[in-house]
Order: sequence, then structure tokens, then C-alpha cells
Amino acid sequence: MPGYAFAMPRDSAIQMGSIMIQRATLIVSFTLVLASAAAVARQGPDGAAISSAHELATEAGAEILRQGGNAFDAAVAVSAALAVVEPESSGVGGGGFWLLHRSADDRSVMVDGRETAPAAATRDMYLDEQGEVDRDRAVNGALAGGIPGAPAAWVHIAETYGTLSLSELLAPAIRLAEEGFPVDAKYQALLNFRAHVMLRWPETAAIFMPGGDVPAIGDTIRQPDLANTLRTLAEQGRDGFYRGDVARKMVEGVQAAGGIWTLEDFADYEVVEREPVRTEYRGYELITAAPPSSGGIAIGQMLEIVEPFDLPGMSRADRVHVLAEAMRRAYRDRALYLGDPDFVDIPDGMLLSEHYAAGLRTTLRLDRATPSSMLAADPDRLGAESADTTHFSLIDSQGNMVSATLTVNLPFGAAYAPPGTGVLVNNEMDDFSAKPGEPNAYGLIGFSANAIEPHKRMLSSMSPTIVVGDDRTAVLGTPGGSRIITMVLLGVLDFIEGNGPESWVSLPRFHHQYLPDEISVEPDALTDEEIAALEEKGHTVTVRNRTWGNMHGVMWNRRTGDLEAAHDPRWNSGGAVVIELEH
Repeated sequence: MPGYAFAMPRDSAIQMGSIMIQRATLIVSFTLVLASAAAVARQGPDGAAISSAHELATEAGAEILRQGGNAFDAAVAVSAALAVVEPESSGVGGGGFWLLHRSADDRSVMVDGRETAPAAATRDMYLDEQGEVDRDRAVNGALAGGIPGAPAAWVHIAETYGTLSLSELLAPAIRLAEEGFPVDAKYQALLNFRAHVMLRWPETAAIFMPGGDVPAIGDTIRQPDLANTLRTLAEQGRDGFYRGDVARKMVEGVQAAGGIWTLEDFADYEVVEREPVRTEYRGYELITAAPPSSGGIAIGQMLEIVEPFDLPGMSRADRVHVLAEAMRRAYRDRALYLGDPDFVDIPDGMLLSEHYAAGLRTTLRLDRATPSSMLAADPDRLGAESADTTHFSLIDSQGNMVSATLTVNLPFGAAYAPPGTGVLVNNEMDDFSAKPGEPNAYGLIGFSANAIEPHKRMLSSMSPTIVVGDDRTAVLGTPGGSRIITMVLLGVLDFIEGNGPESWVSLPRFHHQYLPDEISVEPDALTDEEIAALEEKGHTVTVRNRTWGNMHGVMWNRRTGDLEAAHDPRWNSGGAVVIELEH
């Protein structure tokens, strides 16, 4: 200090010097640790990993990665290939959500390619003369379709985040449409479910049911009109689908079959980039789908509700009980509050807050189920949904990630393709609330937040998700209609408990969605004793006669660089692969 002088005893000086050396050593060591951690964070995985609902789509993505494309390029290729080889679940005439994470700037974004209601849509367009919902008009044929968003999303992702040309990215899908693909068990089973509707339109049936019958497993399906549509998109970009000859064929075909699309609807369609929902659970960060998906908020809310409970330490019946009670409350709020954020003021801060979750938790008893009637929603305020849908998960060697869930709603959408296009029209309009309190095709109720309005995006349960821990990252999602949210919840919890993708995708599944007031379970998911214990608490347990979902997940161990990929064993058509690539 200026103006002062002082002396320190020699022993003290030596001691102080020793302390300073130790501190300096600690600082250097800590700096090296930080530098090492940063190097690990910057280093990409040892290769790339893809899991999708069809092995040919997975191969399309791998082909693009081997050509030097990144995860976003591969995502476009996988999406387009699925549109060809899995028409029961997604397509050029559908939409979806693509959750992207770019490693270079640690940026995450959700590309919203959800369908929109046509300009001529009205709130009561699916009600009959008695004021009841005409379910046939809402799910079958041209009137059921929203304006497709998938092609616009592909172009946006390729131009904004990709490195290869759109022509290169769509080449595998065009090849598959021209050369054909073999029918598998999933295609056959779901076509059996929709064949009677598709036969109303002979030109459509001729594409997917050559000869007028459901094809045998192994038969080849070729789609030359779809190949031409994809080729036009590849050559002309967005205008190749939303303007010009393809748009004209789409609109004229829909109008001729009783629909209300216009050329202006197509020209006006826009992709929206949205900030993902981010939430934390026990030291893990979830990056997940934002509205008009209800998934991210619902999953975050469920996790907030169950956070204080020691789920791994509970009996199986008690664990199912607690999770079902959290599901019940989140689905109640889904119906009350969620819709298209461009049309509805969503109280997401409230719904995801720990204080709101604590309030909901006070009504949760460990010994008794809470009847949904005791959590009644205001019928003047009281979202609806999709099941044939698809998902893929992807990580590239740079650490870029994509979790994407795509849909046409019911299997094969509206079961109608405008002549000359090869494009199946979706039936996503049924995901709106056609009448307050009336269940849609998946039993979900809806009210004004999700009512039909021109240009509005319908509420969805699609929940593409990325989970980041200290040293492991998971990318996962699934189709499954209203059950998507609860399947992803169970997969996230399984990852956090230390398991890999083979475990997440194989877990026995159970589900509660507020109404109907029951726990649905897959066959053999619970023992008779566990079911009896849940019934003793007051639950109604319904064992379904079939499984559900088709989850696909990949995992990156950021310390070792190792990758894992797995597809749902419930269907044999999926493809999961880890690819060796240069960084």
C-alpha cells in the first residue's frame, strides 16, 4: 500500500509462499480440467447414428451422411424417404415438427411444419344438421385435410441448416418412389384398417392397393406420380410444390372431391421457427417440442409434479400410480390451455412452474386415485389429436442432432390422393376440436383453445425431445397419437435412470389422458398383482389387446464418443444404425 511498509516473519513468508504455490498449482490443474472438458464438449461423436421407422429411410440418411452431408441434410433425406416407404404414417401431404440442435453455436430450434386450416375453414364445418360431429367428413376424404407443411419444412431445413443441394437430398426418395419398395407387415396391417375408405377413390387405391386388394408382404409398391412431384420440388424448391403445376393438381383434385383448398392457401403457407420448451429434471436438461405441440409442456409439467418422489425406489404399482396421477393432471391442463400459440395466449410459465406443480401435487394422494371428475375443467374453455405418425432420431459426427416427429394423422391420412400427384392428403383437421367437449378419433377432448379457425395450426401431441446430462445425450420420440407424450415421458425417465436406447424403446407402456378416466396398459405390461394394487387405490385399469407406439432413439456418450441407436421392437420395419465417419 502506498506510504506504508511492513515486514513479515521469515517462517510466515515461507508458509505464505507455499500456499501461493499450492493455489497456483490448483488453478493450473483446474484450468486444465476445464480445457479438457471443453475439448470433450467440442469433440463430436465417433461417427453418426440414425434410428427411423423404416430401414430404407435410415439407409437414405446414411447415404447423405457418407456424401458429406450433416445431420440436417440427412434429416431431409430421411423425412422424404419415409414419405415414400411409410405412406401410412407420414408423407408429402402431411407435416411435423423437426427439433434441431446445431453444435457449432449450441443453438436449438423447432421447425414447425404443422399443417394449417384452409382459409375457408369454419368452426362448425364438421357438424351435421343435428349439431353432431360427422366423423366421416372429419377423417375421410378431401375435406379432412389441412394445408401440407412437410415440403416447406424440408426446403427450409435444407436452405437454412444443410450443406448439400435439395436435389441431392431428395434423390434417395425419388429413387425409392420410382423403383418401388417391398410391402412390410406394418404397411399391410394399417392398410387393412383403411382399405375400405381408400376404395372410394379408385385412382388412389390403384397406387397403394394394386389390383384392388391389400398387397401381400413382399409385393412392390411403385409411385411414379409421387416421384414426379418430388422431382419438381427438388428442381424448383418451395415453389415446386406450393405454386405451379403441382399446386394446381393438388387444389383441383381436392376441390373435385369435396374439399376447400385454394391456390392462395398453398402460396400463403409458411414454416415457423419456434423456441423449444426447456425444462430441467434432476440435473438433466430437456429440450423438447413447443406449442402447437402440447408434448413439451405436458412432459415438463409431469416431471415437475413427480420430482420429489423416489420413483426408482417405489414398488411398480406405486410408481405407475404416481405417474398416472401426474399424467391425469397434465392432460387436463392440455385440454384447458393449449393450442396454436399464434392464436391462443398459452400460460406456459405457469404450467411449467414448480409452484404450480406443488399446488397440483397437494391433491395427489399416494393411497388413492383422484377421479378425473374431481379435476373438472371449465367446459367453456376446455385439445385433440394423431396416431399414424412416425419418428426418427439422428446425431452426426459434429454433434448436430435432429429429433423429428412427422404425421398424416390416421393411417394413410384421409386415404385420398389428388390425381396425378401421388400425394396422400392428411386428415389433420380432426386434430382440432370440432365441437366443445366432443372426443376426436383418439378420445381426446377439446374446447375453444383448439377450435377450428382459418390458417390456424391444430394442436398436436408430437413430442420430439433431446435430453442432455453431464456426459450423455439422448435423442428420442415416437408416434402414437395421444399416447406420444406418456411414451416419451417413460423413455426420458429410463434414460435418466442410466439406461440406453435399447431399453427406452422396449419399455412396457401405460397411459392416462384425463378422459377417459382409466389407465391403459399394453398386454403383459403389469402383473395381475400390480393391476389389483392399482384397482385397490381406485384406478380403472384397461389392458389393451395390442401394443402401441414405435419409438426410435439414439444416444451419445460425450466422454467416450460412443454412439448407440435402437428402434422399437414392436415393428420389424425399423432401421437403427451407427455409422463410422470422419469428424
